[in-house]
Amino acid sequence: MRSKLVTVRKVLSRAVAALAATVVVSLLLPVAPASAHGQLATSTPLKGTVVREPLTQLALYFTEKPASNAHFAISGPDGSRVDNGWSYGEPKRLDKPVTEYFMVNGVFEPRLYHTGFPAMVTVAHWPAKGRYTASYLSVASDGEAVRGEVTFDYQGPGTPAPAGWSAPTAGPDPALLAQAEGEGSTNPGATGSPIAPTGAATDDPTGAAEEQRDTGFPAWLVPALIVVVVSAIVLVAARRRPATRGTSTADRRPVGGTGRGGATRKSANPTRKSGSRTGGSERRGRR
Repeated sequence: MRSKLVTVRKVLSRAVAALAATVVVSLLLPVAPASAHGQLATSTPLKGTVVREPLTQLALYFTEKPASNAHFAISGPDGSRVDNGWSYGEPKRLDKPVTEYFMVNGVFEPRLYHTGFPAMVTVAHWPAKGRYTASYLSVASDGEAVRGEVTFDYQGPGTPAPAGWSAPTAGPDPALLAQAEGEGSTNPGATGSPIAPTGAATDDPTGAAEEQRDTGFPAWLVPALIVVVVSAIVLVAARRRPATRGTSTADRRPVGGTGRGGATRKSANPTRKSGSRTGGSERRGRR
């Protein structure tokens, strides 16, 4: 019994230590926003879909207008590029709003965006069927890099390249790379202050962009509270279980002793009864 109690105590103490370490790590680690600013909201075609018609342009919709020196490229199945420049498109309302987080007074506040601002990337030709990748690199209004890619499968007919066209080889602008890597920025919004993106109402003269703020509730507080509560429950259980078992064992011992005493009393009673009967017979004989 003692060995079992010792094992239980060791297991519970290790669990409490692990939970306490989790709490400390969660409080010490820097809190990052759930998503980058100016992120990609949707695209045409969508990622992972199959395209069966030779599109002339791909549309990448962001939560704010891409930087003027943003870089876009489209690569075919063999890795060669088929893009031929890009331009701004007409903003449209998103089917699914996108949430982004901004630091306000030390707390991340979510903002909901309903409008997508497209970059229309021209496709020069479709050389073959297979997997195509549209990659992008830009810098958001707060100085954060916006990068990623959209892959899809093309199963439409092949189209010839335009006369005199050659695949582009130029990479991103050096100034753009410097901003994306944090080496320097001429963007006044890259100070980290909680300023709304330029893709919001300031950059949308038609008022297409919408923004909605929620309550400023720290994103890390909920999991931290859960871990603290679980740790407290385990700690209380670890303290109560050994005491309860010890009490039950101690309670059993006097009960057993009383039982043996009771058995002794019962064995003594027949002697008393037999004695009384003998005495009774002797008295009757005397009479």
